[in-house]
Amino acid sequence: MNFELFDGFILGILISQIVATAILLSRLLKGARRRSPLLPQSAEPDLIGKVSVVVPTLNEAKRIMPCLIGLSQQSYELREAIIVDSNSQDGTQDIVKTARQSDPRLRLITDDPLPPGWVGRPWALHTGYLHTSPHSQWFLGIDADTEPQPGLIASLIRVAAVEGYDMVSLAPQFILQNPGEWCLQPALLMTLLFRFDSAGVDAVNSSRVMANGQCFLCRRQVLEQLNGYTSAAGSFCDDVTLARNIAAAGYKVGFFDGSKVIKVRMYEGAKETWNEWGRSLDLKDAANPAQIWGDVLFLLCVQALPLPCLLLSSYLLYSGNNYPSIFILFSLNAFLFLLRCGMLIAIASSYSGSSLFFWLSPLADQLAVLRILLSSLKKPTKWRGRIYQ
Repeated sequence: MNFELFDGFILGILISQIVATAILLSRLLKGARRRSPLLPQSAEPDLIGKVSVVVPTLNEAKRIMPCLIGLSQQSYELREAIIVDSNSQDGTQDIVKTARQSDPRLRLITDDPLPPGWVGRPWALHTGYLHTSPHSQWFLGIDADTEPQPGLIASLIRVAAVEGYDMVSLAPQFILQNPGEWCLQPALLMTLLFRFDSAGVDAVNSSRVMANGQCFLCRRQVLEQLNGYTSAAGSFCDDVTLARNIAAAGYKVGFFDGSKVIKVRMYEGAKETWNEWGRSLDLKDAANPAQIWGDVLFLLCVQALPLPCLLLSSYLLYSGNNYPSIFILFSLNAFLFLLRCGMLIAIASSYSGSSLFFWLSPLADQLAVLRILLSSLKKPTKWRGRIYQ
């Protein structure tokens, strides 16, 4: 073996990891000062009819009922909840019609055929926005797979109004079931936590704003200024794209911990989690190529490499290769791996229930970063049953 070449290779990895670790620590240290999770609030008279909710649906019969029940449990701050269905074939519309009999605030409409240049989800949300009452001051996009908790909407608009936010989205509490998703989903989530500031920390730069369309509150007048979802028409991560456009326009944007007020069962199993969520986690539709590939390299350094480098350096040290660079490689990657394991404690409250496989999720980090890499290489051609050219 050419030890000079090998030592140079190790040195290159070390320099890259040291720089990436400094960036990571700067983000995580800000997270230590983040705001506490939002708590449910009771509505007050001044909130009457302030909010119009829009729920986009496409074949959601198996999971929409908890969402409809949760919306019906909201108080008089909810003026209307418009379910925009894209011609579901599984009975979704019938479920909504039945639920409307108990709560007339629920309303079902169908969107027009998808126009050129639009992705299905932002088109449905845009259609819903156009049908909302002009008397509502707030627009709230809610996904059909969520379970809004009582007091969600009152909590959202109270914090937004009091603190002057023009747009607020929430990180939910995740509902996982089988071992595969318990192992994979937290590893995929960690790719977001490592790349962006924690929920409850306001981003300084609009290009680093994070958002979650599962619960997306925005002032109606802001959407009017941006012509609804038009600026995110072709985005497969329309929530982040629109939030960054709103921030770039000078409005105040927030991303908070909503684990106490909204839950979500996103996907059924590890395979669906890999296929569906993995297609948008790169956020390439909301970023430039330099940011996309910079983030991929960053994740490679701080999430994918630590365990392999830790094992390699341990073997080399055990074999008597006591070079300073090997010892530093071992120390740095031991630190990164322990930090990664410690992050599980920090995010445990973001999950409903617990599983041994959650604590094994660091073993899936290489798969998670590979998924980001694969997603960054190409644009999706299939999404939620739709085919895109």
